[in-house]
Amino acid sequence: MTAQILIVEDEQRLAELLADYLKASGYTTHHLAEGGGAADWIREHEPALVILDLMLPGKDGLDICREVRKFSRVPIIMTTARVEEIDRLVGLELGADDYVCKPYSPREVVARVKAVLRRLSASPDTEPGPITLDADRLRVRAAGRETELTAVEFALLQALFRSPGRILSRAQLMDRIYDDHRIVSDRTIDSHVKKLRRKLSDLLPEQELIHSVYGVGYRYEHPPAA
Repeated sequence: MTAQILIVEDEQRLAELLADYLKASGYTTHHLAEGGGAADWIREHEPALVILDLMLPGKDGLDICREVRKFSRVPIIMTTARVEEIDRLVGLELGADDYVCKPYSPREVVARVKAVLRRLSASPDTEPGPITLDADRLRVRAAGRETELTAVEFALLQALFRSPGRILSRAQLMDRIYDDHRIVSDRTIDSHVKKLRRKLSDLLPEQELIHSVYGVGYRYEHPPAA
């Protein structure tokens, strides 16, 4: 069955162009030009993915995202011309799976759609490729070698590893790696990521697994299988 993509975008020409690119890649599309009925449409039709503009007539994208997350985990890619850091963080905290700033290339959006759907088609507990996590021993194995991580480093890697391709903000990572919900600074997370990257580079020196997303957080990408 062909995956259906819902485009919620008030710029008609942009929506039509994006729909053309998605259809060329094998998807079916549906377009809504305003936000008022978007959540009800999603509830009724259950699309495979939603491309959701932030600034919409009727109801804005953040309100729609907040409403949809009350009943559905449908992947949401938010698009906006507002590039301020707080907009990105709020969108991700509400449960958006990715974030694209306008003006964007339709090819880039299609690539993001494919990446999100590919990530979600795999079980979150699957460990594809050459990386294996050993929770009992707090170790990560790759390329026939292994290294030991601290408890925080392991929790950080596990959180990113289980959501490949998805951007996780620093606040989201804090919630996932500190069970006691202690308050730590962004610099603390950055420091842990730096140390974790160093250990991973010892195992796979030619590959960058954890990517920084400026102003937002971090994204993990599985290395290609040998």
